[in-house]
Amino acid sequence: MTRTRRTVGLALAALGMTAALAGCSTTASTGSGDADLTFMVFETPALGPEFWDQSIENALTDLPDVTVNKIVSPGGDRTAYAKQLQASDQFPDVLASITPRDFLEAGLLEPFDQDWLDENFILPEANDIDGGTYIPPTNSQVLPLVFYNKALFAEHGVEVPETWAEFVAAIEKFRAADVTPLELAGSEPWAASMPLVGLSSADVLGQDPEWIQKRYAGEVSFSDPLYVGALEKARDLVEMEAYDPAALSVDYATANRNFLDGKSAMYPMGSWFTGSSYITPEQAENIGAFPWPTDDGSIVVPFNVGGTTAVSSQSEHVDEATSFAKAWSLDPANLTVLIETDGAYPMFKDRSIEDFDVSVSGLYLDTYAYVTDENSKVSSFGWVNNNDSLAPGMNDALYALSQALFSDGDVAAQAAQLDKEWDAAVGK
Repeated sequence: MTRTRRTVGLALAALGMTAALAGCSTTASTGSGDADLTFMVFETPALGPEFWDQSIENALTDLPDVTVNKIVSPGGDRTAYAKQLQASDQFPDVLASITPRDFLEAGLLEPFDQDWLDENFILPEANDIDGGTYIPPTNSQVLPLVFYNKALFAEHGVEVPETWAEFVAAIEKFRAADVTPLELAGSEPWAASMPLVGLSSADVLGQDPEWIQKRYAGEVSFSDPLYVGALEKARDLVEMEAYDPAALSVDYATANRNFLDGKSAMYPMGSWFTGSSYITPEQAENIGAFPWPTDDGSIVVPFNVGGTTAVSSQSEHVDEATSFAKAWSLDPANLTVLIETDGAYPMFKDRSIEDFDVSVSGLYLDTYAYVTDENSKVSSFGWVNNNDSLAPGMNDALYALSQALFSDGDVAAQAAQLDKEWDAAVGK
């Protein structure tokens, strides 16, 4: 999985890095070979220590000369932690779910060979960045979807909105009924960005799928009317009191619980929310989902093809690290867990969902249809690992802006700041 779920400040001083690493590593390595690798992973309710330990053991089955030492990122922002390890000359041999573009200028990642990608994946070039793929395209997500409480919609006579105007009307109706219209984990920057990700994907990329490429070329800017319009809508949601007044103090776990407990009517979140680590089968029966609404009602699907393993080009054992990363990525047991617990949509060439021995909800299957059906798919703004990924550091800028919109309505100035940060990131 490629997303960042819990972004935290990791102010580890350089002198304390070794101690921090010791606290985050497993006490025993897996394997007994000559190539001693480090594998930076992350843990979530869906992917706990047992998952990672078993997945590493499975991947080493045909690699008798390899040993793997697991390092657990202490927070949700794996990219930030990997940068800290890099700064202390402890960059891992293999890394899980980082943002590749942030490491490419320094030449830190090894691309996977195209023949292997072509052989194994439905969209072998989905994660291509300037001719190289640094994370295998094993699974996909739609983010955000807007999940909704069917019982609350029925109780208050609200139809599932298809247009932006209908979406606004639904928000106003729930607010008038003293029901929080939109749940938001506003204290966690990545989660606070979900509405803006939806607007940027549907309204900007839905109108111009090449917008990000044009931004790299300097042909468009965040200050142009198209993107400013998305920012204005994001601010409008705040002004119409679509969120709980204390939304910026709500963490991810609390937001999930609020929505499932019926305290809010809708919840913009990634499709991983369909997984069993977040909802029970009984809860799933009361939840529906729709794509972020557009002005004209056209369906625009913010699509992300993900994966897990990236390989350090600085490793002393690049070949062995690559072999391990490939074995990990192709193990169907790993994707089985991701499908069931984390709502991943499989992208293996030789395995459809029916080929996995999984138990999934109707909500999962309903949302998976957005991947398999013909529709307008665009890159999920700020969440992809291909040529449409944002310039280094811009994801954080987008997250910060999403929170700033709650107190600052000067969207023109905010758009100008995004342009300034983008130009600095690309060296202009």
